[in-house]
Amino acid sequence: MNLPENLAELRESGWKSKSVKKEIYDNLMKKLQDQEDLFSGIVGFDDTVIPDIILALLAEHDMLFLGEKGQAKSRIMRMLIQFLDPEIPYLDLPESPVHDDPYHPITEVGKKYLEQHSEKDVPIAWWSREDRYAERLAPGTKFADVIGEIDPAKLAGGESMSAEGSLHFGLIPRMHRGIFAMNELPELDELVQVGLFNILEERDVQIRGYPIKFDLDMLILFSSNPATYNRSGKVIPQLKDRIGSVIHTHYPRDRGLGIQIMEQEAGVNLDGDVPVVVPYFMREIIEQITVAARESKYIDHDSGVSTRFSIANYKMMVASARRRGAVLGEKPAVPRISDLGHLYSSSLGKLELDMMGVNQMSEKQVLDAITAEAIQDVFQEYVLEHGLAEIGEIFSEGVKIEVGEMLPSSEYAQRLKRVPPLWNKAFEVNASENEAVRASCLEFVLAGLYAGDKISRSQNHGRIVYET
Repeated sequence: MNLPENLAELRESGWKSKSVKKEIYDNLMKKLQDQEDLFSGIVGFDDTVIPDIILALLAEHDMLFLGEKGQAKSRIMRMLIQFLDPEIPYLDLPESPVHDDPYHPITEVGKKYLEQHSEKDVPIAWWSREDRYAERLAPGTKFADVIGEIDPAKLAGGESMSAEGSLHFGLIPRMHRGIFAMNELPELDELVQVGLFNILEERDVQIRGYPIKFDLDMLILFSSNPATYNRSGKVIPQLKDRIGSVIHTHYPRDRGLGIQIMEQEAGVNLDGDVPVVVPYFMREIIEQITVAARESKYIDHDSGVSTRFSIANYKMMVASARRRGAVLGEKPAVPRISDLGHLYSSSLGKLELDMMGVNQMSEKQVLDAITAEAIQDVFQEYVLEHGLAEIGEIFSEGVKIEVGEMLPSSEYAQRLKRVPPLWNKAFEVNASENEAVRASCLEFVLAGLYAGDKISRSQNHGRIVYET
């Protein structure tokens, strides 16, 4: 079906004008009634964040997403375009600064054009939902960027400073009839905050003291870290007061959800020329490192530890295993504890240390401590659940075993002739059937015993020796 190309055809089509928030309300209600999956790919928010978002949209509120880094705030904001119509009509006038509603233009250009032309001569174009969303990062943002500025060239052409035609409009007015998002709100210049709360309240634009009555129609979104948002003086009270709903995000409430998010977002193909099998305990350790970092006294809790930390570490672990598989000809390649020695490159820079708690510890030392704690936590769960204490006793009675990331799995078999029967029930993979899996299981047990001070460890040039 061809879309109307002029105002007369648009009226004949029966299209009706709506505000952005009413448009979102109607589409959201239909999706709820049809029981559609509203936020596909967002894990762990079904009973917390998502209901709050739905209620805020039905209440036609502007929203602030409040949470630490890596909690899907920006991703969720971008997903809200799904509640817009696939496309909407606008006045197709080259000199117009906004996408004017054909029935209710807000610009002088649009109003005069409708007065001076018949409906058949008023051109209509269509604006897709994907183009009706814009976002901006607050640091460095100037008033002219998002609100606007007087255009000297237009003044030189004879326009009055108080006239709409003398202005160059910023991103927010240009998103009239769309969604605008401002990330890291507390870092926004105070002058711009003043302009924003005027738009939120009056829906008009004031530039250099000249009020331009613009009945702006949009959904405005913000995001912020709780520590900076709640810090006195960072966000002006008038702006806080005009934000309709505050949506509190959070990190995964349990490790299983964290692993699900990690694997989903990493998008690693484990097949290929060198396939990779990742034992579940290795996935648990990678995610537990992130959990331990979030709880560590050495890490700045106000900053948080992003989900991207788990994702980057998971990718690095798989890459290390795949390199070993390619070099040694082992298929499948199976990640081991010794592969975690490469996490420095994927981790450092993603952790912000608490300078009051670290004393003289370096970032590498903090990561080592967190990794050891994570291995111990996961290993202890396996000990309690699967009786790995018996395996621990085998290794604690006079053992000396050398391991390493580039050591062939067959070498591990020589070091451990007999596979304890317990291993077959302790791990979701059968350790007795594959040397690479057996090597990974062996390193997990040894690292767990070392983390619990049951055996000692020495390292030299990428090789590790565990002994009683």
